[in-house]
Amino acid sequence: MFLAKMADYYKILDVDRKASESEIKKAFRKKAMDYHPDRNKDDKKAEAKFKEVNEAYAVLSDKDKKKKYDQFGADGFRERYSRDDIFRGFDMEDMLRNFGGQPGGGMGGMGGPGGPFQGGFDQFADPFREMFGGGRPQGHPREQRPPPPSKGKNIEQEMLLDFEEAVKGTEKVLNLRRNGKLESNAVKIPPGIEDGKKLRLAGKGYPSPFGGKPGDIMLKIKVRNHPIFKREGQNVILDREISFTDAILGGTIEVPTLEGNKSVKVPAGSQNNSKLRLKGLGVPGKNGAGDQLINLTIKIPQNLTDEQLDLVQRLKVMGL
Repeated sequence: MFLAKMADYYKILDVDRKASESEIKKAFRKKAMDYHPDRNKDDKKAEAKFKEVNEAYAVLSDKDKKKKYDQFGADGFRERYSRDDIFRGFDMEDMLRNFGGQPGGGMGGMGGPGGPFQGGFDQFADPFREMFGGGRPQGHPREQRPPPPSKGKNIEQEMLLDFEEAVKGTEKVLNLRRNGKLESNAVKIPPGIEDGKKLRLAGKGYPSPFGGKPGDIMLKIKVRNHPIFKREGQNVILDREISFTDAILGGTIEVPTLEGNKSVKVPAGSQNNSKLRLKGLGVPGKNGAGDQLINLTIKIPQNLTDEQLDLVQRLKVMGL
């Protein structure tokens, strides 16, 4: 059961918006007794009113919920809070005590012989158990507990990292405006994090409207492209052009790495698109770092001098 869109909890209980806690409780007791199913057998209208009265009291008797209701109004409140939210944390036994009774016993004259709710609490509690899925089974008062208050909403945010920051790890400061205030959060970026991965900052999200745990900040990692390096898993890839003679005769070349420049030997007879491996200079991981792979491409000269052309012709004659 959820009330019609425009229903007003204060009007349902016939109380002023500035009514005190005791006035709200008194009004609820009167309304609940008027519409209680034991007094209105097979009266669907009274049953609906009884549900409305209890829903109104569940909100207006709770300081936090009442504050939110006053802040957002009837329509705004119901857009934000479900029926489960409204009755979460609602103490059924405390509500029943408002009628002068104790769980499992009489009702201070109301549940005794001749009283309007003869039969005590078990009989009185049944309508609530049917309507709200709550109540406690007879003989097992402690077995069912209300669910914990709902968690606050998460904050989704993107964090942009340089290629080196993602590979080596770093610490960043995340500035977010929350509840009108600018907040700074230190974020530790683990080494080797990949593009598209998410980091969770537990408890840094929006607060719960019902006193539950706050939500989290969920950071989606976006890694900038590097001008010369690429990443494949835990390996770092570098394309490097070598001369025609170095490919044939071999040689030593200087290549950039994430740890600075390194001298690398090119084997004689290297082929186009062959790869050189620099072990341990890749991306850190649980089982150690990956490697840096150097993809060799052979530069074929286009503008040769007469002397160079003559030498190439002689090599051709010699079978090369």
